[in-house]
Amino acid sequence: MTDNWPLIAPAPGTPACGPPSFEPERGWTVTRHADVRAALTDPAFQVPPVDTGPPGTLAWLRATVSRFSPQRRHAERRAVVVAALTPLNPDDLRQDAARLTIAALARAGDRVDVMRELARTVPLRVLADRLGFADPAAAGTAVAVVAAAYHPGVDPALTARADRAVATLLALAPQGPPEVRANLIGLLVQACDATAGLIGAAAHHLLPPAAAPAPVTAATADLLAEVLRLDPPVRATRRVTVDRVRLGGQELPAGSPVLLRFDAANRDPQAFTDPAMFQPGRPGAGLVTFGTGERGCPGDRHALALATGVLDVLRERCRRGPNPLRHVPHPTLRVPTTLEVSVR
Repeated sequence: MTDNWPLIAPAPGTPACGPPSFEPERGWTVTRHADVRAALTDPAFQVPPVDTGPPGTLAWLRATVSRFSPQRRHAERRAVVVAALTPLNPDDLRQDAARLTIAALARAGDRVDVMRELARTVPLRVLADRLGFADPAAAGTAVAVVAAAYHPGVDPALTARADRAVATLLALAPQGPPEVRANLIGLLVQACDATAGLIGAAAHHLLPPAAAPAPVTAATADLLAEVLRLDPPVRATRRVTVDRVRLGGQELPAGSPVLLRFDAANRDPQAFTDPAMFQPGRPGAGLVTFGTGERGCPGDRHALALATGVLDVLRERCRRGPNPLRHVPHPTLRVPTTLEVSVR
């Protein structure tokens, strides 16, 4: 840390910003801030289609939630998610998360694994409770199983476990039409790894070591915004072109797979002054980590509130341990495996 602000290097594999580039085996990669924003808002770029499956299975869930919905179904399904989130006051979520974090630290003794005991449990329990799931703790456990298999192409054994977890979540979800219940479950799944990754990254970067001076005094929400920019839990998202389209000076044929790199775009010097500098409250073109346009994350304020509730308590009570940080292997997510801190 320099002048009390962390120095956050790009994660391994983060590409430099430049024009859209093409590799025959991978398709197009988009790294510049303006190009990523343009692709996120251009209807020529759509979410890749997913196959459905029998009702109550993981494949059915993926095909029914707004996240993977085709354009013709997306608006109505997104409206279900927005309607569920609208009554939830982010400040209430923050307070609930802080309360559960305080309770977890009281049980932990002098050390706690932030990922296992807090980042992967507290946000899901709070959100599941507020959304009306019958057993928030059990719902959180099942959501983690679904999240591990959520993106297509995973091991069949993980898919079988996720099928059983989806059945558990449907039994715990509040009564309603199957599509509504699926999108409530999808909301929890979307929050699972992304919020845990943000909390883990923020704790690693912002908590001082055991012998360090007093921590920085900036507001947690401002600190989280810079962690989201420099070490985003969602590093990229996928699209496919449904028409021939021009982007960043390149012609992309219809049917092209496209990877939008949030991690690179958030360090674009054309969008952010001194992009490598950690600067809470910075002005600028805005993060792309939560997406933008009609498929932007509808729960960004709620996710930040949950993370803020946990981090507020950690900043007051905890210090970072000496162990190196490792991350769960994943092509687009960046989530720490473990993160031990000392408790005062």
